[in-house]
Amino acid sequence: MIARRQLLALILAAAAACGRPAPSEPAAPAEARVISLVPAATEMLFAIGAGADMVAVSSFDRYPPEVERLPRVGALIDPDFERILSLRPTLVVVYASQDELIARLGAASVPVYQYVHAAEGALAHIPRTMRELGQLLGREAAAEEAAGAIEGAIERIRQQVAGRERVRTAVVFGREAGALRGIWVAGGVGFLHEALEAAGGGNVFADIRREGLQASTELMLARAPDVIIEIRTSGGVDASPLEAWGRLAAIPATRTGRIYELTDPLFSIPGPRIVEIVRTFARVLHGDEVVAAAGP
Repeated sequence: MIARRQLLALILAAAAACGRPAPSEPAAPAEARVISLVPAATEMLFAIGAGADMVAVSSFDRYPPEVERLPRVGALIDPDFERILSLRPTLVVVYASQDELIARLGAASVPVYQYVHAAEGALAHIPRTMRELGQLLGREAAAEEAAGAIEGAIERIRQQVAGRERVRTAVVFGREAGALRGIWVAGGVGFLHEALEAAGGGNVFADIRREGLQASTELMLARAPDVIIEIRTSGGVDASPLEAWGRLAAIPATRTGRIYELTDPLFSIPGPRIVEIVRTFARVLHGDEVVAAAGP
């Protein structure tokens, strides 16, 4: 995944030129210049204290606020290769699927970290990626602290909801505004599913091993969730989601009014703010006292 051989080759060459023994592991250059095309990874880099090393981000980066000062160099489908090279990066974080960009950066001897979006083991993948980035940038201690804090916070929430009845929940992340058409829900893999499970929810679509699937109104009726959590981060939010879902009065969540709309963009990014996602789900499902008892 990580271009370790390429990094090590550069370090070996530098060490040979200076007449000093080379380190056994890749070390960060004196002045790191990092570009990230992956919003989730950008958040991770800032979380491990590498914000000062960032020289550019993707077109879609919005968090943390410090990214607003940085140049934009495209994204998944439209990376600006020439602009990237002009910024003289020492590390570029790209999607593992960006084969052409990876090849071009390799030909230009630019070290690359290939970010893989994890469907299985999504929650564990976040701190693991943070540790890998910390190792590449010589920020192991800070990365370990940040990653460990995430793991600890999620585990405390798990412990607080352990033994409670799992609330049968549908996580809806797409729906035509004002209608019950184009309904997309979280399936049984991915960070939304795992966050819901960690928060003490029971995903009514857990048996469908996909990150997302389109659900008809008939399927929603058949699955009969007790809670519906709607994630709407890109506009088109209803004035009253409960009114839209009211057309399916047979769904328990509709009868009891347990329909919640979450609009913060953090719910679409599997990054270090995953703790806030789990906390919010736990609060919706089990109340403020559970989250308070779990601590920071």
